[in-house]
Amino acid sequence: MGTFSWTHLLIIALLFVLLFGAKRLPDAARGLGRSLRIFKSEVGQMQAESTTSDAPQAGTATPAPQQQLSASATPAQTPIVEPQQGHKTL
Repeated sequence: MGTFSWTHLLIIALLFVLLFGAKRLPDAARGLGRSLRIFKSEVGQMQAESTTSDAPQAGTATPAPQQQLSASATPAQTPIVEPQQGHKTL
């Protein structure tokens, strides 16, 4: 009793035709097909990007570790950062 028989599926199909009309069903099916195609291509792109980002790229150098400023650094050694226009300064 837990499975659908062919008569159940026929009744559901007839209800869809009565509710939505015969003209709108092909358009709805086309739209659903397009949506699934777009979704499938986006998932494929995400998987391709994740595999390329996980693998180390040949020919790229690893970034050198940044030097830490010591407590005795002179003001000439510390970088001066100018505030950007439009931003408030404290």
